[in-house]
Amino acid sequence: MVLNKIQMNKIVTTLVFLLLSSIGFAQSGVVKSTYKAHAEGWLVSIDEAYALSKKTGKPIMANFTGTDWCGWCIKLKAEVFDKPEFKEWAKKNVVLLEVDFPRKKQLPDEIKQQNAGLQQAFQVQGYPTIWVFNMSKDPKTNQYGIEALGKTGYVAGGPANFTKGVDDMINKGAK
Repeated sequence: MVLNKIQMNKIVTTLVFLLLSSIGFAQSGVVKSTYKAHAEGWLVSIDEAYALSKKTGKPIMANFTGTDWCGWCIKLKAEVFDKPEFKEWAKKNVVLLEVDFPRKKQLPDEIKQQNAGLQQAFQVQGYPTIWVFNMSKDPKTNQYGIEALGKTGYVAGGPANFTKGVDDMINKGAK
């Protein structure tokens, strides 16, 4: 999806407002949980993703998924996210965040609340939806701001085709 500057500014404004108004963890610090993502290298806490993004200078790539029921999500994971080429690319280029909406298993309450707030903030209506974004944190209010770089979904053609699209988002955001 290609967004112009006005659309991106509207999204950023909307995301900042919704994220700050709907996610109670923005003031509470890092979410502590034993819950882990379904794939190695993926985080489940936006706080941890932000901290790693800040430390490395890499944008966050959030995968809004239904890991135990969404056929296209499972296909994307198998055809892209589980491949060594993607894992190598991701280590160099992005911080991976899994935002899961399972049907068969329970998530910890803080993760469920966080994911619902992120879903609302990014206006995700279908799965898989992958958002790439940068975050900032106001040191005085301890609240997040988001700079959306773009979004995508399932992309056929394997890791190279998927990562090319994400690279394009990141490169456009750097200009």
